[in-house]
Amino acid sequence: MTFADNRVPTGSELTVLKNARIVFGNEIVTGHLSVADGRIVAIDTGVAPRAGLDLEGDYLLPGLVDIHTDHFEKHVFPRAHVRWDPLRAAMAHDAQIIGSGITTVFDSLCVGATIKNPERREILAPMIDALEKAQAAGMLRAEHLVHLRCEITDAETTRLTEENIGKDIVRMVSVMEHLPGRRQSKDIEGYIARRMAETGETRQMTERATQELLRFSDETGAAVRPAVVALAHAHKLPLLSHDDTELEHIDEALGEGISVSEFPCTQEAARKARQNGMLVVGGAPNVIRGGSQSGNVAVGDLMAEDLVDILASDYVPRALLDCAFVIAAEEALEIDLPQAVRMVSATPAEVAGLSDRGAIAEGKRADLLHVGVHGGHPFVKQAWRAGNRVL
Repeated sequence: MTFADNRVPTGSELTVLKNARIVFGNEIVTGHLSVADGRIVAIDTGVAPRAGLDLEGDYLLPGLVDIHTDHFEKHVFPRAHVRWDPLRAAMAHDAQIIGSGITTVFDSLCVGATIKNPERREILAPMIDALEKAQAAGMLRAEHLVHLRCEITDAETTRLTEENIGKDIVRMVSVMEHLPGRRQSKDIEGYIARRMAETGETRQMTERATQELLRFSDETGAAVRPAVVALAHAHKLPLLSHDDTELEHIDEALGEGISVSEFPCTQEAARKARQNGMLVVGGAPNVIRGGSQSGNVAVGDLMAEDLVDILASDYVPRALLDCAFVIAAEEALEIDLPQAVRMVSATPAEVAGLSDRGAIAEGKRADLLHVGVHGGHPFVKQAWRAGNRVL
């Protein structure tokens, strides 16, 4: 690491953060840094030569970059059958995001319907519109971008993708299929049992309906998936393959020019992805829980083989910050805090093409977190985005 001197541009309004344990990409150093015009302009060790904000020996981290969270939708539907205004939902969601230390978030919005969530077709555009309006009005403290997660089993997905992919806020695309017996949901017997309980139908009727669903979905996916992949490439957006489970899923993704395997469900799929140069995204809640909520591979087991490059919050925003400190404290993983922080900041920023953030370095955007730790639990005391204090 090369430290800058404390020269700053003449006329710039200067913010100095001092007495901090600064978490760089490969080490932690006690020192101070200066921010002007929204960027880090100087970093040095030791005692700051000028007055500044004393962080009292706490950690100074780069703002977290979360490339996949489903949480916005949970605010739009705070209870079953209760639909909340998307703009108000966006602000509630943002409060949780920035409170979790995430300064750049990719809100992962479903494109296309599933059996359980037919409303997703109609809420997609209003959710994107709410994010755009709130962000333009300065109502959000984190920077919100959109990750379109495209359900290839819905025939409407191609149209919905076409209608939204050109919006400036849309910066990432993934392809996924949530079907009984496939990818994340391998337990088809469990699905049949649940459907029988929900519908009161006989096993024979439920099995027949399930097979018809799979046949129809396969036909639909054969047309929708290549269309979505082509749209993502045409718009030059990062493209991810979701819930890879079988080796052929990796082959399919590689053939489509996909370079990121998001939430692989088996060790074998993650290994093959890495062997073929793909990056692997793991779910932070999986780490905190000690395993998958759906019975798939534990991310900790993938980490033990050095098979995870990025962590995403998935369905618990707070899990991202917790996870970095949890894995750094796990001696068996041999991952120190700078390495863990890279997985939730620098590497996701690189994948997303956001070269201006994700690390503490001179010239980078001043997205920063003042983090204390109590009883092993990290907590955000202050946060800055582009040099402006937002928490």
